[in-house]
Amino acid sequence: MKKSKLLFCALGLLLPGSGLNCFYLQGIKSFWAWVQLFALIGGAAGWVILKDARFHSAPGWVLVTFGFMAIEASWLTTIAFGLRLDEKWDAQFNPGIEEHRRSRSGWLEILTVIFSLVLGAGVMMTFLAISFEQFFISQIHEAKKLSQ
Repeated sequence: MKKSKLLFCALGLLLPGSGLNCFYLQGIKSFWAWVQLFALIGGAAGWVILKDARFHSAPGWVLVTFGFMAIEASWLTTIAFGLRLDEKWDAQFNPGIEEHRRSRSGWLEILTVIFSLVLGAGVMMTFLAISFEQFFISQIHEAKKLSQ
């Protein structure tokens, strides 16, 4: 069965962190797909923990970080594989494919790469801003405790 670069990129862009793009390429045996899926589930659990603890939970922050890394990894693989030459894509994922069925990338693949880059950068900057804000808020609270 022919593996579509567009479908891989669309799964990575629209369902980041779920591992579905890796499952599409390698099937149920894909190690990285399972890692992404469990990290995303852990990230969701971490978010629940953080919300309940008013953002003062170290385990919650660790789990959210794993979820964040799963989402970012999905967008990064979308960029890397979306920009791969069609000949290399076919050699790795569609070996021995007939000439008329070979991959021919177009604007849709490029748009998935662009949106993955924009979303990845935006989410990363947001995550870092919130993380630093919470860190400095915790430092202020600790300083107030020491001064009393």
